[in-house]
Amino acid sequence: MKQVYFIIIGLFMSLPSLAQDRNDPVTKVIDSLYREDQFYVGFTFHLLRDLPESVSQSGFSGGLHLGFIRDFPLNKKRNIGFGAGLGWSVNSFGQELFIGEDSNNNTIFRNLNSEGIEYDSNRFTTQLIEVPIEFRWRTSTPDSHKFWRFYTGLRLGYVYYFQSTFKQGGNQVIQTDVPELDRFRIGTTLSFGYNTFNLHLYYSLNPFFKDAKLGNTDIGITTFKVGLMFYIL
Repeated sequence: MKQVYFIIIGLFMSLPSLAQDRNDPVTKVIDSLYREDQFYVGFTFHLLRDLPESVSQSGFSGGLHLGFIRDFPLNKKRNIGFGAGLGWSVNSFGQELFIGEDSNNNTIFRNLNSEGIEYDSNRFTTQLIEVPIEFRWRTSTPDSHKFWRFYTGLRLGYVYYFQSTFKQGGNQVIQTDVPELDRFRIGTTLSFGYNTFNLHLYYSLNPFFKDAKLGNTDIGITTFKVGLMFYIL
């Protein structure tokens, strides 16, 4: 019986300390050596540039971009850094340049506008593996993930899938093998904004096609992309 009394007395004596422990504020652990490693999701609208004369953009042109960027801080405050990552991108471009091939498997380029050809749609689509490389400035702190950012750099890419699709009543032409296509892509990028929502700009530094001609005119075609980029920690 005495043992029961001792147990009860012990429990009452421990209650104040237990209550004090429950009421103590929780200490927040702050990582002073944080990194801004981020997943990104982007949506862009595309403006085609350097099109051959009388060839115009037509229909909607846009893209979806996904990936991950590893952050490497460069200073003690960790608000300046270098970023490198890996991503995937799919893009669609509506325009008036027909892409096909003749009986000898040579690529044919035709101006649908100047030839007065009626059609329902004409566009080419690309899918790329991309490597974003960024110089990064931000107002981040160890205890806040909401900050202003300014990221600029290069985006390297490789087009592993290309398809040009021409559609008209009762006829469809699909071309996937275009030797004139420059599958290696390089462009400059700029992303700036606050927290999750950021304006994103991309300008390609090399044309889509090399050694390609429409009549006597060189076919190059570059692209300017503008849209939104969402960064997720």
